[in-house]
Amino acid sequence: QVQLVESGGGLVQTGGSLRLSCAASGRAFRRNAMGWFRQAAGKEREFVAAIPWTRITTFYGDSVKGRFTISRDNTENTLYLEMNGLKPEDTAVYYCAARGQSDGAFYITVKDYDYWGQGTQVTVSS
Repeated sequence: QVQLVESGGGLVQTGGSLRLSCAASGRAFRRNAMGWFRQAAGKEREFVAAIPWTRITTFYGDSVKGRFTISRDNTENTLYLEMNGLKPEDTAVYYCAARGQSDGAFYITVKDYDYWGQGTQVTVSS
């Protein structure tokens, strides 16, 4: 059974930092694109960041560019999201996702990913 389990969410003040982790089990995603999405209450799921298995490049949504950093440890089958300069508008449930097919690209839409975690809540107070 494939599982993606996020951790590291919590309550933080404006300007603070958090580091999210996503541990994969049940299969390896060493050669699969992975990404982070978020969903605020009453809104659609939004792309945050993506990284191919090669780690050659990364891609970010405009709202987090320059503040968030995505990375991955293929040996540990773990995805990370370092979040700095947090703002109240970053408040959301954050999801990690993995693509089922192996290739060297990265992906930025929900439909491109086959596996999802259960999400971790990030709340930024003003």
